[in-house]
Amino acid sequence: MSRTCAQHLLQLLEAYGVDTAFGIPGVHTIELYRALGDSAIRHVTPRHEQGAGFMADGYARASGRPAACFIITGPGMTNIATAMGQALADSVPMLVISSVNRRDTLGRGQGRLHELPSQQQTLAGVSVFSHTLHDPSALPEILARAFAIFRGARPGPVHIEIPIDLFDAPVAESSPRPIEVFPPAPAPAATARAAEWLTSAERPLLLLGGGCVAAPDAARALVERLQAPTLTTINAKGVLGLDHPQDLGATASLPAARRLAADADVILAIGTELGETDYDLVFDEGFRLGGRLIRVDIDPQQLGRNHAADLALVADAGETLTALLDALPGERRDDGRAAQVRRELALADDLELAPYAPLYATLRATLPEAILVGDSTGPVYAGNFLASLPAPRRWFNAATGYGTLGYGLPASLGAALACPERPVVALVGDGGLQFVIGELATARDLDHPVAVVIWNNHGYDEIRRYMAMHEVPQLGVDLTAPDFAGLAAAYACRYRKVDGPATLGEALGQLNAARSPLLIEVDAEAWMAAMR
Repeated sequence: MSRTCAQHLLQLLEAYGVDTAFGIPGVHTIELYRALGDSAIRHVTPRHEQGAGFMADGYARASGRPAACFIITGPGMTNIATAMGQALADSVPMLVISSVNRRDTLGRGQGRLHELPSQQQTLAGVSVFSHTLHDPSALPEILARAFAIFRGARPGPVHIEIPIDLFDAPVAESSPRPIEVFPPAPAPAATARAAEWLTSAERPLLLLGGGCVAAPDAARALVERLQAPTLTTINAKGVLGLDHPQDLGATASLPAARRLAADADVILAIGTELGETDYDLVFDEGFRLGGRLIRVDIDPQQLGRNHAADLALVADAGETLTALLDALPGERRDDGRAAQVRRELALADDLELAPYAPLYATLRATLPEAILVGDSTGPVYAGNFLASLPAPRRWFNAATGYGTLGYGLPASLGAALACPERPVVALVGDGGLQFVIGELATARDLDHPVAVVIWNNHGYDEIRRYMAMHEVPQLGVDLTAPDFAGLAAAYACRYRKVDGPATLGEALGQLNAARSPLLIEVDAEAWMAAMR
């Protein structure tokens, strides 16, 4: 008894719990799609391979589970590379399965269809690892390696390319045996020392990153045990719940939070790379840690980057949070530092942020359980400071890490597929939306009422203002926006145009009235004029 390599691949993916694949079929993946017809894996067709990658990214961030991407040789892989780069920067699991030319032609430069000099090397730079399959019997080993990374190490995209002459190659029948992976726990001696430092600290500070999103209860319990002010990164937003008194959010780039960090005598940083897009958004390298730094990360290489640790623990964030809770004594008194910093920050009164506060108040009042997915656009930059979420995995965007445009819409569709019980809102700019405008057709196909809130400022306004600030001629940033009402009609989507919180709330209130996507165009100029 035998089956094809493609059938074997799909059976293994099902055994590992993969239930969704994003892809565009091509002549090089025909045999994979032949096998897919008999599989339980749901297939979603985006309108561009970059969209496939962003959808898989949003699926994983919303659910914590990886999805697969089925991508053709050559242009399909270069198209998805940007999405893989974003996922790599933000430690998002993604399994990219691609075709590649026949084994006997690889590296020969014969001008074959979709040929690259080395597709594997091209994609290695945007993946945790990239592997060319030469023997179908090796598939269980390669997938075991991928899922060991997804579940027990710092995750990211994994690329497996299969030569087109192997998809229908016979493989001996066997029962899939996925391995069960447990992430590393902290060393007891390191836990004891960290607990000792934190117990004796007079001014402790916590820095919680995206590595903590799988353990929100333990994170909240530790913060409350220590009664310590906490900076949560963009990808950790919601990990302490709604409006937690110790949660100062992603404000590490602001003066009051920086003074707090410089004054802390012991800092515990868990699951955060301490990178520029979370701690230095003003790009002046002004974030300083004055006390002893305890760093916890599942990736040992990360512990030596950006800020040198005085004590470094290679361990899973959730395991460490639990171990520290067991090692620490009873709850401390709140010394009021978080409240003081919050008063100094005065985010609601900030001239740059205040006009966006009613937007988030409206979202919170109208769709309190929504997943908010953002592109690189003004409201999202502001929301990274302003938005408070009831749980993790409800806020993610491309304004951090790799910082690509075109992320918001397709990633929101992945989130909607992963969590169909929740409303999903994409926050996008008119410029960024035009990178992936064809994915409105995918949104229509999904039969799920995603709201696409378009901040229409007729161009790349963030870059426009940055140019003005640095006295650079404002070239290439003024765009003619599409007729969004006509666009919505063309894609069989609903449409509303709004100019303030009241009309936005009315529009969002209609989200679940039908299954089709809802495009909400915000006149940015009118909104800002009304809010100032």
